[in-house]
Amino acid sequence: MKNITQFLKKMLVIVAVMLFNQSFSQSGSLSGKVTDAKGEPVIGANVVVESSKSSITDTDGNFSISGLAEGTTSVTVSFIGLTTQKKSVAISGRTVLNFQLQDDAKSLEEVVVTGVVNPKSKIKSSVSITTLDVKQVEQSAPRSTAEIFRTIPGIRSESSGGEGNANIAVRGVPISSGGSKYLQIQEDGLPVLLYGDIAFATADIFTRFDRNIAKIEAIRGGSASTLSSNAPGGIINFISKTGKTEGGSMATSFGLDYNDFRTDLEYGAKIGDGLFFHAGGFYRAGEGVRSPGFIANNGGQVKFNVTKEFETGSVTVYAKFLNDRAAAYMPMPLEVSGTNASPNWGSIKGYDATSGAMQSVFLDQNVGLGPNGELRRAKVSDGMHPVSKSIGASANFQLGDGWKVTENGRFSSNSGLFIAPFPAEVGTAAAIATSFGAGSTLTYANDGSAFNTANGLVARIHMFDTQLNNMDNFMNDLRITKKFNKVGVTAGYFKSIQNISMSWLWNSYLQEVSDSNPRLINVTDAGGNLLSENGLYAYGTPAWGNLARNYDTQYNVSAPYANISFDATDKLSLEGGVRYDKGQVNGSFAGGTSAAFDINNDGAISVPEQNVFAVNTANSTAVDYQYDYVSYTLGANYLIDAGQSVFARYSRGASAKADRILFSGLNYLDGDKINALDFLNQAEVGYKRKFDKGYVYATVFSAKTNEQGGYEATSNSIIDNDYKSMGLELETSYNATESLNLRGGFTYTKAEVTTGANKGNDPRRQPKMMYNFIPTYKFSQNRNAVGLSFIGQTKAYTQDSNQLVMDGFLIVNGFVEFEVTKGLSLNLSGNNLLNTLAITEAEEGSITENTVNYVRARPLPGRSLSMSLSYKF
Repeated sequence: MKNITQFLKKMLVIVAVMLFNQSFSQSGSLSGKVTDAKGEPVIGANVVVESSKSSITDTDGNFSISGLAEGTTSVTVSFIGLTTQKKSVAISGRTVLNFQLQDDAKSLEEVVVTGVVNPKSKIKSSVSITTLDVKQVEQSAPRSTAEIFRTIPGIRSESSGGEGNANIAVRGVPISSGGSKYLQIQEDGLPVLLYGDIAFATADIFTRFDRNIAKIEAIRGGSASTLSSNAPGGIINFISKTGKTEGGSMATSFGLDYNDFRTDLEYGAKIGDGLFFHAGGFYRAGEGVRSPGFIANNGGQVKFNVTKEFETGSVTVYAKFLNDRAAAYMPMPLEVSGTNASPNWGSIKGYDATSGAMQSVFLDQNVGLGPNGELRRAKVSDGMHPVSKSIGASANFQLGDGWKVTENGRFSSNSGLFIAPFPAEVGTAAAIATSFGAGSTLTYANDGSAFNTANGLVARIHMFDTQLNNMDNFMNDLRITKKFNKVGVTAGYFKSIQNISMSWLWNSYLQEVSDSNPRLINVTDAGGNLLSENGLYAYGTPAWGNLARNYDTQYNVSAPYANISFDATDKLSLEGGVRYDKGQVNGSFAGGTSAAFDINNDGAISVPEQNVFAVNTANSTAVDYQYDYVSYTLGANYLIDAGQSVFARYSRGASAKADRILFSGLNYLDGDKINALDFLNQAEVGYKRKFDKGYVYATVFSAKTNEQGGYEATSNSIIDNDYKSMGLELETSYNATESLNLRGGFTYTKAEVTTGANKGNDPRRQPKMMYNFIPTYKFSQNRNAVGLSFIGQTKAYTQDSNQLVMDGFLIVNGFVEFEVTKGLSLNLSGNNLLNTLAITEAEEGSITENTVNYVRARPLPGRSLSMSLSYKF
């Protein structure tokens, strides 16, 4: 930590000196106006004078650049959605030059920065990459960060867990233990967390989409394995606004049929010669789209950056503060009848799976012994509670003679809490009572009355109370590039230190099955002895062997990498890269132990207090091992003509495990004896085509995964399988008319388990087809808009055993936007308008056929309607 502090101090000193450095004065100037095909001003267009300075057009489309050397130079004007235009001009005194840009729905000329060593247009890159701007995100009416990813071809995002804790997979590569194991989520080019599948601390919990974001870039396969650690499947990169486009927005949104309120504010502008800033954030409060019975969403985020541009490069200093709360939704009780192959899924009487929640005002706290043996209380309403304080700096400079250096470093102080009720069992009252001994009876904890819920069902709740003590990390990526005529060479060095310190402090309760503040249930044995207190029957989880745990580990990763690109001809470009990841893991972990303890301080030891499980601080296991792996990629892109290209690529990478292999009985002092790595090989061939009014991408892919197992808390088991998949990704956009845009994506995947008892079966939860179709229509001179999004998938199996089927589903979202007056707009949006029951995962692998079964599954939220009023300035 001392070295990190010294590094940050040095960086801040360097940046401070650079920010006050002013470029020398020159005599010429250039001004003009940028308009679109209709003659309307283009606001925020980027105007760049070759090898000199740049400017952004104002609200009237005007720009002005001073201090230019006299003589002939070239000027390039670009804006997303419009064609890039380049002109030659002779600078002599005060020079005027105007531009008129044409519509460009092709998107293939857009420059991308994710998963490439040097920014380049999509049509010239040998990777599959999707870009989403803010408007495109809003059109799909997402209710969480993970729901944004559902419109990206090749990516399966199970966004049923709330505003975080989503399962995210790519190209049939399995979700074997939760999170985004093979796919890295980044902010401005650096990973949010070093590992995407940390239990109860997934990267999307620490990531929020707001109006600070300029665009999202998502790369599948390709060079991801060599340009980021633990990302062989792909990268999703949230790219922030910089203030180069002057202006901002403020917006207030609220639920029409649910309790939620949110306000956003952001602004960026030029504040000096080559000096820009952007700042913004949001705050929200409310229950959310489900009904947990309390304020579940409560918190917000603030982000800030300042950029200084020089003649040969730029420096950006940025910061983020996130302190937010959102309910975490675990699997819920559902009713299933019929057969495994043709099941009938539905809600249970008294529990609507599309709107209900297991949270309740009757279970508002979890009390027990903390990680150090102290009395501790956690609020269930905190749910997923990330706290993140980040500061970073990025810089890039052209050094002359073809040399370029790029530096991006960030330190994040991360901590928080994950607490949510998990139904370990759902059964009849008689069966649950009998599990405590013959003759046991159930009563409501709040008033002592006999159990009498209409559906007759009781849930055995394991409270996933996980304290995120220290998830701090430091990320730094330094790369140097040299251009030799047609050959480009990049050498880089990635360094990361990731702490994982968390404590599992779980208890067990009995609760009625109800979607309206379910009540807690006490159990009394045949002799009249009370076996529980206010619904709590165990300080621990005896049904799962009592999972009191504590992790205190640190992961120190160094990764040098190199990339070579070769422009063999004007049309053919070749690229190859290699990366060597070396990880040093140190620390310890501990299990649990039990003792009698008077938790409630009443002077008596109740039945639950006779065995209070807590972290066994006196008996920890030392961790001291290393792992290393090599990733590589080879790709080629052939430009058939200006409007189409083909590419091919082969890559191999790996994803290292973190906490998922602790407690699996391995030798944690010898890296050669630990199954710390899972490998992924991918091959892909793609075609990109742009038209006058649209574009189409098509990629055929193949992937093989060699996975050596990781721990899954919800099934209390080790997952160990190998997989293979092949399929097709399609992405397209087409301007049918000046007002109607049609955008869509399609993914076909044939995946298979290749080892173990389930060899030959489909991987769990993997549909063969996923698709989205998003038509948008603008009217009233393009001031108003209406759109729909259709997002769906075909059936899939709940588990690798391939017995119980989850039905395919189609989610229909929509929006209508009206311009009230210039800059002020009103938006009405709806998510899951048809109130579809869409199951994304289930704990049970089979049912008893032709009878009523009660299973635990995670459905997507039902219908929700919202309204927002926004003003752009």
